[in-house]
Amino acid sequence: MNRTRREVLAGTSGVFLAAGGGIGLARAAGVAALPAKLTPLPLTALRLRPSDFANAVALNHRYLLALSPDRLLHNFRKYAGMEPKAPIYGGWESDTIAGHTLGHYLTALVLTWQQTDDAEMRRRADYIVAELAAAQAKRGTGYVGALGRKQPDGTIVDGEAIFGEIMRGEIKSGGFDLNGSWSPLYTVHKLFAGLLDVHVGWGNPQALQVTLGLASYFERVFAALDDDRMQQVLGCEYGGLNESFAELYARTRDPRWMVVAKRLYDNRVLDPLKAGEDKLANFHANTQVPKLIGLARIHELTGDGGDAAAARFFWERVTQHHSYVIGGNADREYFAAPDSIALHITDQTCEHCNTYNMLKLTRHLFAWKPDASLFDFYERAHLNHVMAAQDPKTGGFTYMTPLMSGAVRQFAQPDREEFWCCVGSGMESHAKHGEAAFWEGEGTFLVNLYVPAEVTWKAQGARLVLDGSYPIGGTATLTVAALAKPGRFAIALRVPGWAKGRAVVTVNGKPAGAMFDKGYAIVARAWKPGDALAITLPMEPRLEATPGDDSVVAVLHGPLVLAGDLGAASDPWDGADPAMVGQDLLAGFRAEAEPAVYATQGVVRPGDLRFVPFYRQADRRSAVYFKRFGENAWKAEQATYFAEQARLKDVQARAVDVMHLGEMQPERDHDLRTGGASYPVAYRGRQGRDARSGGWFDFRLKTREGPLVLQATYWGGERSRAFDILVDDVKIATQHLEESDRPGKFFDVEYPLPEALTKGKQSIRVRFVPKDRDTAGPVFGVVLFTARTSG
Repeated sequence: MNRTRREVLAGTSGVFLAAGGGIGLARAAGVAALPAKLTPLPLTALRLRPSDFANAVALNHRYLLALSPDRLLHNFRKYAGMEPKAPIYGGWESDTIAGHTLGHYLTALVLTWQQTDDAEMRRRADYIVAELAAAQAKRGTGYVGALGRKQPDGTIVDGEAIFGEIMRGEIKSGGFDLNGSWSPLYTVHKLFAGLLDVHVGWGNPQALQVTLGLASYFERVFAALDDDRMQQVLGCEYGGLNESFAELYARTRDPRWMVVAKRLYDNRVLDPLKAGEDKLANFHANTQVPKLIGLARIHELTGDGGDAAAARFFWERVTQHHSYVIGGNADREYFAAPDSIALHITDQTCEHCNTYNMLKLTRHLFAWKPDASLFDFYERAHLNHVMAAQDPKTGGFTYMTPLMSGAVRQFAQPDREEFWCCVGSGMESHAKHGEAAFWEGEGTFLVNLYVPAEVTWKAQGARLVLDGSYPIGGTATLTVAALAKPGRFAIALRVPGWAKGRAVVTVNGKPAGAMFDKGYAIVARAWKPGDALAITLPMEPRLEATPGDDSVVAVLHGPLVLAGDLGAASDPWDGADPAMVGQDLLAGFRAEAEPAVYATQGVVRPGDLRFVPFYRQADRRSAVYFKRFGENAWKAEQATYFAEQARLKDVQARAVDVMHLGEMQPERDHDLRTGGASYPVAYRGRQGRDARSGGWFDFRLKTREGPLVLQATYWGGERSRAFDILVDDVKIATQHLEESDRPGKFFDVEYPLPEALTKGKQSIRVRFVPKDRDTAGPVFGVVLFTARTSG
């Protein structure tokens, strides 16, 4: 087990008593409370038993084997002046962010080796480390990397030169661009993390030496910057590089690495969190989560209470006020205002990387102060988001997990070589489904996740087997398969908060006399081989309101989010978003023969639906969130409701191309260009872009034959401004925005295009140009769609 990485400061302990179900409230004689300090059992201590989790690990294992280390190493060798051994991969690996995937791949190899004992995983990781060491030696500076830098002509060259410029104070930093490179320190962090994981995985000393060389290089870079310039650099996404330097300090105890770790501190984001202020709205979500993981690690090594407070506060705000029902967060990668989830149920919700990182942060907080509520979140996100992010047929991964009714999950398929960030975090997440499931401390064995597995608990000389129907059914059973010698010890089972204290805990079929503490049923006794400790939980359906708007609900079955099945992803869907109508909605749910599946009767409009576990809907269209109405309210609302639904569906059905302005990937995909002062903006939870006097922005949209309409979205109530809209340098409109234009609402303006502008073209370039001393926009999205034909 990675003891260095997991060492923690002990937290304080309190008592939680679960009532109901005939379970005793008093402590059983001689039973201790949950230990104040627990550590997770390593992946090497367990083997998964047949389940959806084991299937996911096996599929991911095959995916890792299919990847070519030499293709991932292409730029590392090329930029070091060495001949690449294989062609470069496409997608993001052919962009300036190249190299981030290799870091994820190293970690995934280590995790898979730990969970499967496949020697090929270890061989590949050692081979990659040796190749990195050779490239590092060839460069001779300590630096090794594959990240690129885009030239004015669009060609990509070795990105190392940007760090020399930064040291000289030549800094052009934005949210995702630093001196022409896409989030370079984020990419550096992924390599750091992968190398450190190889080092700890089986003690590979070369991995540590490469890391030390890389660390010394960036120590010099950061030492050249005063605090203001350092903050300027940190305005560009830097991943969890602070965590990596803190971890290097933990491995070496060299204080210089902690100095660097503490300097990697973004004042703008982290100071409010330390002060207990939620100012997350309009920040890119996954840029922030790793910063808090880094603070958590620094706290564990230094005892800094401010760092711990910021991490705890951030976790509480994100999980309770910024997260969707599946545990994921962010719309189109950004946080919105707290408790505004109901306004952001779109086709771009829940970036997988965010949840991957939130689960990391959760493990840190639990180790400080064990409490079942932390793993209530962990379980929810793990089951409903992480498990939903893998295509169970191909092993591909989602970037977003859309929660808009009827949306389809888009998977990065292995043969398409996209290599998004979420492909990297995906290959890690599905290599470690046993991680954090089982913990130990002070003679207690603790089950946090009911992942079927065979576990070796060395401290007690025990072999334990966890099986059961959970989470589809309500029972999980932990059997003592073998004991080196009979003995008295405690086993703690997490009782989820949604169970409302109605857990039934038995030993060998009889009441266990469990004591409850901090959300755990604790049974202490003299155990012997063959003893079976079982927990049974209530699994009826329940409704959960959306934070900030109890008129929007989701349906759950135990820990599982249920989805209304809207049909195959391959079939078109143009129906209205389903709603729920009635006073007792759950009375309309009927269990089917298949576990965790329900059919509705009379409570869903426009028609009844079959509800199934959301994570199993990889190739289906789903409805997760439902507006709920009483019968009278529905009669008054339905005409307006369906009319608006029809309008939105009509535009969607006729859309030729859509541009989400202000968002990193769509702007790249549509070849966004800017001149002068043009900036991404965020307002009322939506991303956009403007251009100030003397500036402009344009982008490319796909087109097709026939009459087309360009639609732009603006915010009502803007101060007076005027700007021109051009298509292929031909002005099609001058738009005036006034304070009286639909204040307090986003609104759309349509611009019919002369057919001569699009005839015979595959694409057009749309440009927004402000009038002199004025501003264009902000524009919160552009859609090109076919004009409605008469008849």
